Amino acid sequence: MSNPCREVITLQLGHYSNFVGTHWWNLQDASLSYDPETPPGDVQSDVVFREGQTLGGHVTHTPRLIAMDLKGSLRTLRQEGNLYDPGKDTSAVSWEGNLMMHEESPAAKNPFLEDLDKLDRGEILGNADFYINSQQPQCSAGAVNVDTVNSQLDRLQKGYRLEGSVKVWSDFLRIHLHPRTISVIHQYNHDGEAHRLEAFGQGEALLQGSVLEDLEDRLHFFVEECDYLQGFQVLCDLADGFAGLGSKVTEMLQDSYSGRGILTWGLAPVSHPNSTPMKDIYHQLNCTLGTVHLANNSSFFCPLTLRGGFGRRPSAPTTFPHLNCDPSLWYHSSSVLALALDALTLPYRLRNNSVPMWQVADTLAVSGRKVVAAYGAVPFPMMHGGSLPDALSACADVLPWKPLSACSEAGDGRCYSQWATLKGFEGQKLISSLAPGTKPPTPLHSLHSGEDVLAAYIRSFYPTAPLALQLASTPSKLTPPFPQIFSQSLDAQGFLQSQAPPPGSLAPVVSSVPVMTSLQSGPALGPWLSELHRGASTFDIRRLAPSFLSQGPEMADYKEALEQLRLLARCYRDNSSGVMRSSSEEDDDDD
Repeated sequence: MSNPCREVITLQLGHYSNFVGTHWWNLQDASLSYDPETPPGDVQSDVVFREGQTLGGHVTHTPRLIAMDLKGSLRTLRQEGNLYDPGKDTSAVSWEGNLMMHEESPAAKNPFLEDLDKLDRGEILGNADFYINSQQPQCSAGAVNVDTVNSQLDRLQKGYRLEGSVKVWSDFLRIHLHPRTISVIHQYNHDGEAHRLEAFGQGEALLQGSVLEDLEDRLHFFVEECDYLQGFQVLCDLADGFAGLGSKVTEMLQDSYSGRGILTWGLAPVSHPNSTPMKDIYHQLNCTLGTVHLANNSSFFCPLTLRGGFGRRPSAPTTFPHLNCDPSLWYHSSSVLALALDALTLPYRLRNNSVPMWQVADTLAVSGRKVVAAYGAVPFPMMHGGSLPDALSACADVLPWKPLSACSEAGDGRCYSQWATLKGFEGQKLISSLAPGTKPPTPLHSLHSGEDVLAAYIRSFYPTAPLALQLASTPSKLTPPFPQIFSQSLDAQGFLQSQAPPPGSLAPVVSSVPVMTSLQSGPALGPWLSELHRGASTFDIRRLAPSFLSQGPEMADYKEALEQLRLLARCYRDNSSGVMRSSSEEDDDDD
């Protein structure tokens, strides 16, 4: 059943969130089709993209996005972008006295950005494989036929190895942004040791005055052009001061847009550059306070990270059997999380049978349990030419997904609710095609729909948990500069090859991948939240990190947040009704 377009506004708060968001928007852009004769895919792109016009009257599609970051975080990217305003002539100067010019060398552009500049100037590249977005000025102006250039570039297969050159998220941004998208916070620096946004209280204090007015203006611009706004998806850094800013932003959204969905994803990298023991304490405290406040102010809150935990001594990062990525590289880890987020956000972006954000949240965040955990199979291990029953049967007694929230599954079949998504099985069979009279090798091979197959498989692990499922055939399409982090076991479509490639042969360039994800609310989150609480409660913050509280929160507010976290953890006990009770009542239960 086709749905009206229910718009979503995205907010990206912090540098790592913008890393993940940039990969995510590049994935969305790769799935856009501007050919009216091409059948529409599973995803309704207008949910997150807005249509506009350049000053010359040419149609554009830009993200419905507000991205906040610090001074010095853009490098070569203009804050206003290049799409609608090509720049003003500043050659005329009225001052007639002596002038002293200070010339500063611009930041060097990597090969990918240099090629984008050539496309913007209408030049045809000799070797490239990325598609030209219809937002590119020369394409919009009609100087170049987009489909012709796309096919030429696709055939030439140029790859980019940007691991050594990506410093900020704009170094691999392939789309144009609206002038109202980027909001730079000038009070704090991205680089250097001075004026860093390191503490939760600093971020909380930011959302007032000019920063608040700027955000409200940008929000009003995007909200007012929506016909059926279903809500906001918020990507927020969890380990630095943006956790405090995000807490205030989500509180403002909750107050100003009551009834809209607010799905918040708390992003954390595996490691931070130039970290110190004191900074590690700050990271842990920011994650703790951010989890409490973001969960309070959102329809649901889900941490997303490859990190093994949010403590100062986490376990090893999450790894995937068919990826060869360096989790310490933000460029790599953010690409994995973006692939997972592409599937996790699919339910409310589908063209047919989509589910609004509020319904997704109500399904998962039951009885006050507003923290959920994400798991993913990136990529989903499906054999080329095989079937979904074959793929799931090959997983045997182990679920194919890995933790994406630093929270291991309970392993005992207990789960309050679950939402699973399989994306990207295009060209493969969802059910078995056995010859008549052939005995099915497993019960999965006897089922008659992909939904039944996946549901039966998941229920074999979670027999009593409420389960929601959505399947979409369209894969996550990868275009440069997405890093080639895939093992040689995969073919170009991201499916497992039946035979290993010969030694010394070049691995195929993976252009799409299937992904399976699961969002869960279950008892496993209880110990995870309790560990957060213990980690923040075991040391004297006034003695070990007194500067953390120098700009807020007050000590009483800090203790109240820890108490809320303790009670939230108890919501995930099997005997809990989900109602947060007083400390004395909890103590009586423990006696």
